[in-house]
Amino acid sequence: MNILIADDHPMLRDALARTLGDVMPQARIVEAADYAGAERAARGHAAEGAPLALALVDLHMPGMDGVEGVRRLAALGLRVAVVSGDDDPAVVRAAFAAGAVAFLPKSDAHDQMRQALRVVCEGGPWLPAQVLAVAAPGIQTRPHAGGLTPRQADVLRCLMRGQPNKLIARELGLTEGTVKIHVAAILRILQARNRTEAVVIARELGWVP
Repeated sequence: MNILIADDHPMLRDALARTLGDVMPQARIVEAADYAGAERAARGHAAEGAPLALALVDLHMPGMDGVEGVRRLAALGLRVAVVSGDDDPAVVRAAFAAGAVAFLPKSDAHDQMRQALRVVCEGGPWLPAQVLAVAAPGIQTRPHAGGLTPRQADVLRCLMRGQPNKLIARELGLTEGTVKIHVAAILRILQARNRTEAVVIARELGWVP
């Protein structure tokens, strides 16, 4: 898996690369310091038959032009996750409208950032907690299960059968820690406060265990 980190601050790129190494050790990290470098990396890897699986990009690096850069990168077929210090709900809405699949505030604690990166690398979406809390207009905040990764869907089915984390881990061949991460992601995506509420929402959406 090739993952692009595009930010004009070397220390931030290094911190993200180290965190990605923790959650996705098999990933090959590609770096860029500006929009032009990000686009060159995207086009170059696509031409070599090894396209980028994900691009983590800063909104305000040179040449990015804010959310317009998100739009251009998404148009290249990239899954774009914004990593920004500007997490105003209006900015988040604009980024998603431009094609972003995730928005990770730079102000998030390390554990929160690690969890977010794990979910995004596995194909899931990620919105800042403060955006979900206000149900910002313009972002699809109605609970839906379509945003779950296949593995998260497996975990949800186990939850619907009333299985505890230990049994879920055994059945799916996961560690209990990984199950907890998937459960947390499911609660976030379904906007549920706890496992019981997640099961209720899933049943309302027509899911069957």
